[in-house]
Formats: sequence, C-alpha cells, structure tokens
Amino acid sequence: MSYKQLFEQWNSFSELEPVWQENLQLLASDEKQMEDAFYRNLEFGTGGMRGEIGAGTNRMNTYTIRKATTGLASYIKAAGKDAMNRGVVIAYDSRRFSPEFAQEAANTLASNGITAYLYREPRTTPQLSYSVRKLHAYMGIVITASHNPPEYNGFKVYGEDGAQLNLEDADAVIRYVNEAGDALQIKRSNFDENLVIQLDEDMDSAYINELITVQENPGLASKSKVRVVFTPLHGASGKTVKRILSEVGYEHIHYVEEQMEPNGEFPTLKSPNPEEQSAFEYAIQYGEKYDADILVAADPDGDRVGLAVKTAEGYKLLSGNQTGAILIEYLLTQRKDKGTMPANGRVFKTIVTSDLGRVIAEYHGASTEDVLTGFKFIGEKIKQYEETKEYEFLFGYEESYGYLVKSFARDKDAIQSVLAIVEAAAYYKEKGMTLVDVLNTLYERHGYYLEGLVSVTKKGVSGAKAIQNLLEQIRIHQLMEVAGIAVLSQEDYSTSLRTFTDGRKAEQILLPKSNVLKYLLADGSWVCVRPSGTEPKIKYYFGVTSGSEAESLEKLEVLKEAFSASMNTYLEN
Repeated sequence: MSYKQLFEQWNSFSELEPVWQENLQLLASDEKQMEDAFYRNLEFGTGGMRGEIGAGTNRMNTYTIRKATTGLASYIKAAGKDAMNRGVVIAYDSRRFSPEFAQEAANTLASNGITAYLYREPRTTPQLSYSVRKLHAYMGIVITASHNPPEYNGFKVYGEDGAQLNLEDADAVIRYVNEAGDALQIKRSNFDENLVIQLDEDMDSAYINELITVQENPGLASKSKVRVVFTPLHGASGKTVKRILSEVGYEHIHYVEEQMEPNGEFPTLKSPNPEEQSAFEYAIQYGEKYDADILVAADPDGDRVGLAVKTAEGYKLLSGNQTGAILIEYLLTQRKDKGTMPANGRVFKTIVTSDLGRVIAEYHGASTEDVLTGFKFIGEKIKQYEETKEYEFLFGYEESYGYLVKSFARDKDAIQSVLAIVEAAAYYKEKGMTLVDVLNTLYERHGYYLEGLVSVTKKGVSGAKAIQNLLEQIRIHQLMEVAGIAVLSQEDYSTSLRTFTDGRKAEQILLPKSNVLKYLLADGSWVCVRPSGTEPKIKYYFGVTSGSEAESLEKLEVLKEAFSASMNTYLEN
C-alpha cells in the first residue's frame, strides 16, 4: 500500500484511540509528515525500535507497541512453558506515553499467557538489566528513547543475561515481529490479571545493595569533603542516585531541584543529552553557588552520564573518552594497591572508543578488547568469559558516555558510574588533585589522545537513500588518503575484512558483521563511518594522537573538516 492508502486505512479504523485520531487530523494537512508517518513500518532492529510518537506505521504508538510485543510473545512461546512462566521485566523512563506503552506491553504479554513484571514508576535501564537477572526472568523490556528529543520514545529488548539481545536472538525476534501482521488488526484477548506483577521497593533495595559493592574505598565517603552537583535531567535516575549517595555517606551533594522529578517534556533543557554543554546550564549555576568540585548529569533512562570539572577557567565538560580514561586509571590503581588485580583482567571498549583506555590498561597490567559499537557486545563478552574463565571483567565503556564497573548489570549504568566518579573525585581531592589534573597526568604519561565526532542528520526517505549512497560509494571507491595522510588499512565490518593499501593479503576481522567502515592512517590517526541505529544520522568518528595537546587539536580539526567535506559530495549527489 502507498502511504496515502495506509493513512486512509488508519483514518477509517473505527477503534482507533482518540489521541491517535487527533494526530491523524494534523497529518491530513501536512503531506510531508503524512508520508514520513506511513512510508514504512517502524523498523524493529537488533536493539528494538525507536521513533517519533504519533499515529502511523512509522511511529511509536499503542498499536506499534502491541505489534512489537506480540512478536516478542511469539518468540517466548516458541521457547516453551518455562520461558513463559519466567516472564518479562518491564521498566520505563520519564518520556511521553512511557507508562501507557509499558502497560500495553505488559497486558499484551499477559494476554499471551506470559508473566509480566512491571515497575510502578520510572526506573533506569540498568536497573531493568539487573532486575532481569535478579528475578531469573526470560527477557526484559524498557520503554525509553534515551537522550532523544521529547517527541521520541522507544522499545528496547533484553535477554535473560540482562544484556540487550545478541544478533542471533535479535534476528529471531525481528522475524516474529515482522510476522505479527497489521498492527491495527492485532487484538488482545482477555487475560489473567495475576500475570501482571507489580514490582515494588524490594527490588530497589536489592539493586542498591549491589551498587554499594561498586566502591573501592568504602570508608572514603563519610570523611570526604568533595562537593558534587548532580542532575538526572528530568529522567529516571534521581531517586536512586540520591539514595545511594546518602546511604554510603557522602554529605556535600547538591541536587538540581528543578530537574529532579521525572518529566518527559524536559522543560528546563534544550536537549536531555549529557554530552552537550547546554544540559549543564542549571548544574553550573548550582556548582557556582556551592563551589562544587564536579558536576554530574545522567540521561533520562539513567544509562549514560556526563561529567564537568571545576577549573580556574570555569567548569570543563569532559568527553566520554576522557571520563572513561579517568575511571580506568582510578579503578585499576585501586585494585593494584589492594592486591586484587587479577592476572587475566580485561577492559572492554568499542571500535570507536579512544585508544587511551587501552594504553592505561596495559600500563596497569590489564588487556583490552575491542567490540562493535553497542553495549550489548560488551555484555556478550562478559557472559562469554564468565563461562570460559579466560578473562575477568574489569571495566567496560564506550565513547558515548556509557560505563559499567560491576557486571551485576549488563548494560551501561549511570548509577554505578556516578558512584565511581564521585569516589574518584574524593580520592584525588585528598591528594590535592582535580579530575582534570588526573587527565593531564595521563596525557603526559601516554600521549595526547583526542577524539571527535561529526553527525549529519538526513531525515525521511531521501535522507535514508543519501546515507545508503554514501556507504555504497566509499566501498566502491576505496579511500587512499584523508587530509593528505595516507590510509594504511581499511576495516569493513560488513565483510569482516581488513584490507591494506600496500597490497598485503587481507585479514579476517573476528567480530559480528556490521555496516561500519574504519580507516587507519599513517600517522596513527583513524576515522570510522557508521550509520546511527536509532536516529536518521550518518556518523563520522575521529581519533588522533601526538606529543602535545596543540598538535593533537590541530590534527583533529583538519581531519574532521577534510573528511566531512569529502563525504558531503556523496550525501548531496
């Protein structure tokens, strides 16, 4: 059917809920929006689905939630009665329609005879991950769109190990979702209400007890003079962060009161993204008022965290790579000092994350392993090595502000990260150092590793075609240089091949296939091209290293400008 025919089908559906009927009336007078809402089915990918809220097949609404959950239910039923009884844990964050979508998912599961454990109030993504493991559930769902604008929401799926589904299981779920049929025609049968079990504060307390174990220096909190400002950016983490920091004994913590309550409109923010300086506007005001050493912000679903550090010039916002480097340095130093560093300890990072973490880990006697972008691949490695005992998990992180200290959760955990960051700040403050001082020490020791990211948004049908054209063209026309620097090798993760410009035999890449290209340059720099899995964007990642900050900054800017310009020719054609 054409998008106009699908619009008419929805418009004539007598049982359509009023909120979506009203939205359809707005689409009727906006041809471009109508096309975008109906030109395809909202894609259910390996991480679930995410999109704008509204009526339509390409939107997040009651019917697309019901279809996704029906497909998931079919997958669970195929696994047998035990899987159905173990059930699914459901959490949601502060976004528009999150409670309604979570309830719809729970009711749909129950109508299929599957137990649903439903949180009564907003809870973080890492708590969902932990809860799946704690309850020995078969799967998990979290309703969230992370740091996207208010008009977005999403549906993320987790496996029984508490990690996002691996590629094989995700492909199986996708097949069931695609087979679920027309979202409007899926009816929920009557169900036993006892199959929907409300989760209460007992699960909160169990999670808090695990969080306490993240501390490397449990006695440090009660005597610390470190001053901290925290904001959950109107998300789900505020209550939990406040409780854990109080329970372990930190006293000089100030909370951005205007942003503590969950609110999916994000009324005080330009964007609820802790990667952006604007997200710290209120936190900076609090920091200046209370003379805070650090400012910490978590994103709406509480899995990513941003950090700003007081300097003589004001508060300096650190990148995800920089915060990760500081945490590796602190955690591994503590374990070495206490004699608890395992001989087979391993740090995990993604292929677009800085190599500074690798050299810090090696300095402390630990190895590092790269995985594809997406924290589920780190979760997959944790599970693998728990079974084989080949390596012991030390830390996992990605450049996009996600960190995991302890593996009782299997996704990035902002609550763990807040506790570790505050402890590191307290520890170094006793030594007369700020976290920026620590970072500069690492640069002086290992070199100035700097990274950058350029994201190009290309919405709609034409945007998707432009992104696809770019990826096709750079595979056809292999890059030989970037900004005058020779390309030594190209890693194409869609073919799992590493090829060399000097004619050497190609090498196999032992990672799952993914639509990603990475170029390693002659001066040690690298560039990576990756389409976003959750937004209509193409992303270019950059990494450089040199002996001075000025040289690395210059190299990074030249690389970003030259590469982006060359890619624009493909996007515009």
